[in-house]
Amino acid sequence: QVQLVESGGGLVQPGGSLRLSCAASGFTFSRYGMRWYRQAPGKERELVASISNTGDSTNYVDSVKGRFTISRDNAKNTVWLQMNSLKPEDTAVYYCSAQWYRDEYWGQGTQVTVSS
Repeated sequence: QVQLVESGGGLVQPGGSLRLSCAASGFTFSRYGMRWYRQAPGKERELVASISNTGDSTNYVDSVKGRFTISRDNAKNTVWLQMNSLKPEDTAVYYCSAQWYRDEYWGQGTQVTVSS
């Protein structure tokens, strides 16, 4: 049974930080590239960050470069998204996903709200 379970979302003030976690099970985690997406109300789903299966390559959307960091530990079957200097426009549901060729899995999402 494949599972991706996100946690760590919540309410934070502008300029604050959050660390999202995604715990994976039911598949060979080390074979899969991992991604964080987000979706705000009325907007398209957006790819925020990605990391290769080995962790040696990362990519970010321009709007979060220098503020967000994606990382993974294959021994723990976990991927993280460290979010610093948060802005109101970062408010969204954040989703973790795994990709290996034609295989794609998704978590249930976790809400991040940035507001004063």
